[in-house]
Amino acid sequence: MVDPQMVMYEEEFNQIQVVCDKLVRDANALVVFIVDKNGQLISTSGEYEHLDTTSLASLTAGNIAATGGMAKLLKENEFATQFHEGEHQNIHIQIVGQRVILVVIFDERSSLGLVRLRVRKATAELDRIFGILLKKVQDPGTPSPFAEITDDDIDNLFND
Repeated sequence: MVDPQMVMYEEEFNQIQVVCDKLVRDANALVVFIVDKNGQLISTSGEYEHLDTTSLASLTAGNIAATGGMAKLLKENEFATQFHEGEHQNIHIQIVGQRVILVVIFDERSSLGLVRLRVRKATAELDRIFGILLKKVQDPGTPSPFAEITDDDIDNLFND
């Protein structure tokens, strides 16, 4: 089955942002972001102003794809959790609902144990939210978020 295109509704986006903001606080993390498996940044929270989030999102998705290939060679579905330890910062990566990637960047102010504990709770909440989004996309009765955009609106975008 082909995955439907991910459409983000404001209500769910706000819920996702709340989960990310809470995870930054509860895990004492530097940055939390969510990326889809295509490398598209969905949400960011924390001290991310100094980071190239677009490149990080793309590289994270590539990392997941590469380790997915390794998993298949080992007859695994995927490696849902990854951890990269650096000299000053660490990255914890968690696949959520087989659709998106949760990334937590943290330093010595936190610990891997605390991050894993908080990620487990956040993952459950995010899985619920993305499940709601998937149902909305699959329900033909749900109005499109683009329904209110007219041809005139599109034409006006390209007028000088």
